[in-house]
Amino acid sequence: MYTEKDIKQFESKSITVQTIDEQIANFKKGFPWANLVKPAVIGDGILALTPAEIDKLVNRFDENKRYKLVKFVPASGAASRMFKALYEYVAHAATLDEAELIEKDKSFNSPWTFIQRIRDFAFYEDLKSVLKKNGHDIDALIAEKKYAVVIDFLLNEKGLGYGTLPKGLLKFHSYNDTHRTSLEEHLAEGAAYCRSENNIVYIHFTVSPEHVEKFEERVQQVAAGFEERLGVTYHITFSVQKPSTDTIAVDMADKPFRETDGSILFRPGGHGALIENLNDIDANVVFIKNIDNVVPDRLKPETVRYKKTIGGLLLRLQENIHTYLNMMDHRNLDEQTLNEITTFARQEANIRFPEGFDGFDPKKKQELLFDNLNRPIRICGMVKNEGEPGGGPFWVRNTKGEVSLQIVESSQINMEDAEQKAILDQATHFNPVDLVCGLKNYEGEHFELGKFVDPETGFISTKSKGGKNLKAQELPGLWNGAMADWITLFVEVPVIT
Repeated sequence: MYTEKDIKQFESKSITVQTIDEQIANFKKGFPWANLVKPAVIGDGILALTPAEIDKLVNRFDENKRYKLVKFVPASGAASRMFKALYEYVAHAATLDEAELIEKDKSFNSPWTFIQRIRDFAFYEDLKSVLKKNGHDIDALIAEKKYAVVIDFLLNEKGLGYGTLPKGLLKFHSYNDTHRTSLEEHLAEGAAYCRSENNIVYIHFTVSPEHVEKFEERVQQVAAGFEERLGVTYHITFSVQKPSTDTIAVDMADKPFRETDGSILFRPGGHGALIENLNDIDANVVFIKNIDNVVPDRLKPETVRYKKTIGGLLLRLQENIHTYLNMMDHRNLDEQTLNEITTFARQEANIRFPEGFDGFDPKKKQELLFDNLNRPIRICGMVKNEGEPGGGPFWVRNTKGEVSLQIVESSQINMEDAEQKAILDQATHFNPVDLVCGLKNYEGEHFELGKFVDPETGFISTKSKGGKNLKAQELPGLWNGAMADWITLFVEVPVIT
């Protein structure tokens, strides 16, 4: 199936032929649907903490001086999807009456609302200025109902070029004397809960290759001001999705999809590819939060409080697990101690053991306990579901028959299966990508995160290129299948986070 030129192409991406064969096999057999057992709810998979418990965990986190903390921000998302309605408006405005067109939809995310609220946007002054440079007055354009001109200058390169920028470089919030991009809000937020020793704040952004330079420029422009005001020193780093995580595209007959020059088409493997970037982070504790999930300063205190809460919970759980692992590593434990660890594993770490586990001999029990506890840890904030999008928390059975807590996207669920749909409908919470992770084992060594991925949780979609249909494959999602074999705790957090 592969030519010599193909093999060279694979090698240039550091992808083995075996990996390509496995990906093509996935296209042929497909990925299994998630097998939901039941929703995770308060008291059965989701912790609801009291104010006193939260205070204790915040104090525990604040007193931590031993660990290096890193804020890990997936920031490669382009802004184009945010402006879908505006793009459609500009396309239709060329042939339709603008005054009538804008009145058709007055919903929140409509061009009508955009124009009505235009002075409230953090980028308003920039837009007004770039229009003026090009001989336009924004107030006159709006009065004359020439909305498409205003929108065109927001989206396209002749103006602000927001349609082609990453979300991280858009101005999100206005303050009295300045405006901040979401990148800057992460700098401000990071200083509030991610200080390591000597007030160093480590933040890592994963970005698209074409945007690295712009991110670096923005950091150079603003970091010193935040450092002076907040009394910190930033160590800000960037990485891009590795070419080795790209996935092969195939035609509808599951043969490699070829470009006009004969080369094989590869596509980015989705956010699951970032498990490789996360694996390269040298830190004990890593907070993960998406680039566009930021609030202005007046709303930050509660967000910071809950970040420290889940951080404190991670430190407490990690310390207990490491104590038990050290005990098991150095001697054979008696039945009573093994029962104590088993109770902890079930009640505190949500671990479900195979049927008959309690009757196993002590040696086998200890081996299983050690294996199940010697894993990376993730604590995930869960928000009450009020109709927002996001993966839901469920108890899930994998293809090996093991039951564990997982974050599952609706695209992973077979909606034709009435029983699975009913379980989905019973879900009470969703995950807004609010995680804190423990990446080192009881000996202080970094886990090899690739060993804890469930390869059966990928996703196949149909796309097109050059008028031809193709199938694309996404790797197991970063906080879904890529973390499937981690120790997992879900904690209820308020919607403000």
